[in-house]
This record gives sequence, C-alpha cells and structure tokens, in this order.
Amino acid sequence: MSEIQVLLCDDAAAVAETAAEAFIEHIVEVLEQKSEAHVVLTGGTVGIKTLAAIAASANVNEVDFTRIHFWWGDERFVAADSADRNELQARDALLSKIKIDETKVHAFGASDSGLTLDAAATSFAEHVAGLAAIEEIVPEFDVVFLGIGPDGHIASLFPGKAEPVSGVAVIAEPDSPKPPPARLSFTYEALSSAHQVWFVVAGADKADAVSVAFGEDSRSLPVGRVEGRDATLWFIDEAAGAVLVED
Repeated sequence: MSEIQVLLCDDAAAVAETAAEAFIEHIVEVLEQKSEAHVVLTGGTVGIKTLAAIAASANVNEVDFTRIHFWWGDERFVAADSADRNELQARDALLSKIKIDETKVHAFGASDSGLTLDAAATSFAEHVAGLAAIEEIVPEFDVVFLGIGPDGHIASLFPGKAEPVSGVAVIAEPDSPKPPPARLSFTYEALSSAHQVWFVVAGADKADAVSVAFGEDSRSLPVGRVEGRDATLWFIDEAAGAVLVED
C-alpha cells in the first residue's frame, strides 16, 4: 500500500513553496540514482504557483532539468497558443526560466494541429507507448503533481464519468463539465503508475472533496482513485484540510 504523507501549510503560497522545496530535494535524489526522470505537471492556481516557486527557489540550480522529461496530467484541447493551455502556463511559470531539453517536453496535442480530439488522443497514446517499457502503458513516472477541483475531479477525470478500461493510458474527454469542454487526459491507471503522487491543494472550496478522499468511501470521487506506488503526498493548506486539522 502507498505510504501517505500529509504536510499541512498555512495558505496557498506556503503549499507552493513547501512542495517546490520538497520537489527539488526529491528530484535531485532521483537523478542520483538514474540518468533521467519523468515528472507529470498539473495546471490550476496552486499547481502553477508551485512551478513558479520551483523557478524562484534559491536551490533551483541544484537540479539538472535537461535530464527530466516533462508531461502534463491533462490538457485543454484548444489552440497551441491559447492561454488556457496548461503547457503554456507551465512554460511561463517554470520551463522558460530553466535550461531544459525540448525533446523531453511531451505536451498533449492542440486543437489547431489538424487532428480531431479522438485522433489527438490516439496519437498521444502512441507517443506515450513509444517511451514506455514493455508491458507498461506509460514511462516510469517519478512524480505526478495533481490539483483537485471542488467537485473532486483530478486532471480531466470528472465525477459521474465512466472509468476507462484497463490498459488505457490516454483518454479524450469531449464534454467536460468545466469549460473548455474538450480535454485530453491521462487515466487513473496511468497516473497511479507513478512512484509518487503529490497533491497540491488549497482553499476552503476543496475541503469537502478532501474529506471524501480521506474518508471510508474515497473512491466515490476521482481524487480518491489515484495514489502513488510508493508514496502519496498531500501538500495542503488548513482551509482545504479542515477535516485533517480537526483530527
């Protein structure tokens, strides 16, 4: 069973800074053990704050980012230059501020690529499979960052939607309840293949979803259906983690 660690922080800024420093320390250790690492990024307010905090850290130069493959948990299927894209926000917050290997940046397809949503999902799944080990559906993800929505969704995996069949790494979501409606996303299985899953969460509007995630019926919401193989870390502020503070 995955080890669960909870790091309670004062507010969203503290969540971002704590997660950023922990990430730098952890990824340095990972890169001491192997030649490359794979990290899955998340969007959202706290996710992007975390990326900005990594870029601003006094310890950022300890990391050889050219040895890291960057992925995203999901993406809005909009034009490549749209401000709605998680990729663009991550580039502004972090990737543009560090030295990276562009061949190791694995962004989901965009709506102006000439592909339909379903074709983009198929194309990206083929790309993912090409970097995965035999009998694995994704590469060896070292850290997956995830935010959560007030409804308990993660990536573009929403409550009330059927769970993808086993062995599928990438799905197309044509009807997201949150605009824009067209999305591409890694699946629960793909995200849970990671060695570590790191939730970065802040705000009282997330408290109910967090309560479910730590409750007896955790899998009733998407947030409770993902955990790291080795560890699941929660970087969470007191407002979102009210149930944890009470305990």
